Amino acid sequence: MNALDKKVAFKIYLYLGALFITSLVVSNLIFQKFFYWQPFGDVTIFGAPLFEVSVGILPYPITFLITDLISEIYGKKKANQIVVAGIFASFFSMGIVLIANYVPAIDASPINDAIFNSVFSLSPLAVLASMLAYLFAQFVDIQIYHFWKKVTKGKHLWLRNNFSTFFSQFIDTFTVVGLLCLFKVLPWDLFFGLVVSGFIFKIIIAFVDTPFLYFFVYIFRKRFNLAIDQEIDLEA
Repeated sequence: MNALDKKVAFKIYLYLGALFITSLVVSNLIFQKFFYWQPFGDVTIFGAPLFEVSVGILPYPITFLITDLISEIYGKKKANQIVVAGIFASFFSMGIVLIANYVPAIDASPINDAIFNSVFSLSPLAVLASMLAYLFAQFVDIQIYHFWKKVTKGKHLWLRNNFSTFFSQFIDTFTVVGLLCLFKVLPWDLFFGLVVSGFIFKIIIAFVDTPFLYFFVYIFRKRFNLAIDQEIDLEA
């Protein structure tokens, strides 16, 4: 790969990283609003309504699509670096929001303290649970993705994309709901229902994003003339 192609590849990597971090930070900022999606009617699982989920789940699957794309094109090391950067950005943004909550609003402020706190007040335990689940799930996703990539010798992209996402999303859902119940943010009687509902929702999203992964991988391979199982080494 010539110097110009490497420069373009590095720039795209930075843009993907920016999208990843933005999606992650936004999901943590908006997670307190919940919505009810009823494609199968009024269904409950273990006492919890099916697909009664936080709006924070909407940008969250984008992070797994991006890490799978980076894993495929740039390799495991670069994918892990993006995950670590996302963790740092998340805690940094949460710290800014918490400080902003303590700064008193002036009388002329369009948004007073009560409104701001009702929207952006964060449960430290909820944020901690989300971050621990995210960190665990993302690293598992990357490990499984590269395991299947090695086994299939770079073929069957759909298999490693879905298998890694299915398993990591289950870990993420199980861990975050379990921690929220353990910290008494949620009642234990909703545990199984919320885990199953959240996992099924994420599985549907994973199926939907598979064609997008194929499309972007195709674009990358054509632009940079990459063979199957070939990765871009930005550090060489």
